[in-house]
Amino acid sequence: MELEFDGEVFWWKGPAPFHFVAVPEPEAGELRAASSLVSYGWGVIPVAVDVGGTHWTTSLFPRQGGYLVPLRDAVRAAERIELGDVVTIRLTVDVDRAGRR
Repeated sequence: MELEFDGEVFWWKGPAPFHFVAVPEPEAGELRAASSLVSYGWGVIPVAVDVGGTHWTTSLFPRQGGYLVPLRDAVRAAERIELGDVVTIRLTVDVDRAGRR
């Protein structure tokens, strides 16, 4: 499953402070529909992500019925992303990592 969407970067204090982009509802619905096949532990979904020219692997965090894409500091620095910027996220569900549960 491959998805592409735009979203605003926000900071969430949470248990582990981080910058995130929320997956919009249409795409979150697709992820929810596939989550039983690809999620490992407490609903996280392993993905490969591209923003600009930067590629990395991470896991989507489930939150309030949707999902959050964590943006590492190194990614934000490489792509010159600031809090409040709108970025284009391309993600691919990492079926190989999901199968290693």
